[in-house]
Amino acid sequence: MQCTLLIPHLWWSRDAGDEAYRDLALPELQTLLARARRRSFPAIGWEAWLCQAFEVQRQRDWPIAPLTLTIDGGNPGDAYWLRADPVHLRPHRDQLLLADSHAFAVAQDEADALISALNAHFEIDGLRFSAPRPDRWYLRLETDPGIATHPLDEVAGAAIDRCLPAGEHALRWHRISNEIQMLLHDHAVNEAREAKGDPPINGVWLWGGGRRAAAHGRHFSAVGSDDALSLALAANADIPVTPPADDGEHWLRAAHDTARPSDHPLLVLTQLTGAAHRGDLDAWRSDLDGLNRRWLAPLLAALKAGPIMQLVLVAPGRAGCERFELTRAARFKFWRRPRPLAAYAPSASP
Repeated sequence: MQCTLLIPHLWWSRDAGDEAYRDLALPELQTLLARARRRSFPAIGWEAWLCQAFEVQRQRDWPIAPLTLTIDGGNPGDAYWLRADPVHLRPHRDQLLLADSHAFAVAQDEADALISALNAHFEIDGLRFSAPRPDRWYLRLETDPGIATHPLDEVAGAAIDRCLPAGEHALRWHRISNEIQMLLHDHAVNEAREAKGDPPINGVWLWGGGRRAAAHGRHFSAVGSDDALSLALAANADIPVTPPADDGEHWLRAAHDTARPSDHPLLVLTQLTGAAHRGDLDAWRSDLDGLNRRWLAPLLAALKAGPIMQLVLVAPGRAGCERFELTRAARFKFWRRPRPLAAYAPSASP
């Protein structure tokens, strides 16, 4: 079978440069990258890559909100939906830096109280917020808001200035976002959070807007992930979802009895996302080492002995998207010596 791995944040996207990869010993990953056929593509977010892979039609945004809503137990109906995820905004010089729920915990009762305040305040504007999960919030609209947004993954850990909504009604939504910040700033939930030393939830990030969307692509035989969008796309396309696994060895064991030569599973491995969003380089390096040992090592072993015949690694990034295709025969290209990981990052020459 051919196994495709989508690994968001394989490339460190901040200002550390090659220092981010210094002294990283990742033999399996480096062997895969050295001996694989490499193809480079323009920069694309990993959620956008998923939507394209499943042939979801792009609206003004990629319609992630109505897709993930279905996984969270909601029905998009005919409404227009935006993700309105809880965030912490922190002033830094003349900018606002954003932290998402990878950097703090949100309890369901906190989310419910804040959502209630938002709905009471914006009822006259026809805005309806909901929080089926404490870390994933939604905004329901009857009409298209006339804005294009930036994914939360793009702005998490960074300044929001260049990622604010754009479009014909952008100024209205900037005003609404400011109102939300003022409303949440003094809310009792945030007063209690600050008293405990937790960052206040003083904003929401609007993104992934659209109406009900269909996934027409059926290029994968199964999807393995705990990511909401991946699961939503698989369900929409009527593609089986493999049970969550702690590592590649357990995943291979579970797939062994049903694996066929024609199978093409997709594994979406998001273990690096949390550290990347927090800007925690040490944690990212540690998580990357764990990803290499627990996933890439057993998958490469399966490429050598079966049942995997081809291993494809897709690594989207802000500087470019890299695709590495390794066949069973290509693993014998011993003259392709592994290089430091920095050599394979999108900013480096192939």
